[in-house]
Amino acid sequence: MGLRGRDLLLVLVICVAWALNFLTSAWALAEIPPFLFTAIRLVILALLLSPFIKAPRGGQWPLMFAVAVCNGVLHFGLSFWSLQLAGNLSSPAIVMQSYVPMAALLAWWWLGERFGWRTGLAIAVSFAGVLVLGFDPMVLQAPASLLLMLVSAVFLAMGTVLMRQLKGVDMFSAQGWTAIIGLAPLLALSAWLEPGAFAGLRNATWVGWGGAAYSAIGSSLLGHGLYYVLVQRHPVAQVTPWLLLSPVMAVMLGLWVYGDDPGPQLLIGGAMVLGGVLLIALRALSKARTLPTPEGI
Repeated sequence: MGLRGRDLLLVLVICVAWALNFLTSAWALAEIPPFLFTAIRLVILALLLSPFIKAPRGGQWPLMFAVAVCNGVLHFGLSFWSLQLAGNLSSPAIVMQSYVPMAALLAWWWLGERFGWRTGLAIAVSFAGVLVLGFDPMVLQAPASLLLMLVSAVFLAMGTVLMRQLKGVDMFSAQGWTAIIGLAPLLALSAWLEPGAFAGLRNATWVGWGGAAYSAIGSSLLGHGLYYVLVQRHPVAQVTPWLLLSPVMAVMLGLWVYGDDPGPQLLIGGAMVLGGVLLIALRALSKARTLPTPEGI
């Protein structure tokens, strides 16, 4: 039957929560460097989720550690680093969605999942869109940001494919263990790559701390929590197309609040990326398959 009424309202709340996370995190990253910011986010998340965490079944701990490193450490750390360098919200929000075609390719390679020529065309369109977007003058001001977000998307795609192999681990347990396992590596990376970051926390204002709190509570607990509610009621493939509103909203926030000034390359390339992701989602829906969820940071 698809999503209607109250469930569409939940989709709107999820998309707004994820889009706002780009804005609040960008402001916070002006005060707290990315790996330390990610560690603080995970501390808050671990504390809030600790009463609800269940241990994975025997034999799944190596897989859980791999998921935590891919998603919690490398994806989050690199994506926040990208957002800090970018100087805009639009390009990171769009490029992050390239993890959906990446995950489809990894599932084909690792798990032997097949897709038709239409899905293959959609994957090609998405990647071509990243190339077009990369020539936008706003993006060319910080090309390292684009590269970091692409690498971040690769690790998110890997973590997504690995997570699909976890059995009996609910979303809150997966988030909780990701936070617990990822904390020590993130603190080590911060000590190595961000000298003086710990001492600098004393100068952080409510903007920095509030951004970390919102990232944990608004994006992870509220956004992903409501997403978990929706996928208990509907197939994932029915929910996914609607969640593309999140990067669109992030681009709008970038234009209206953050001062983004995108050129035609970003708008055309962004439309290609999101259009390709939408086509992948619609093909999955027609075949009743699951697929990764387009999301915010």
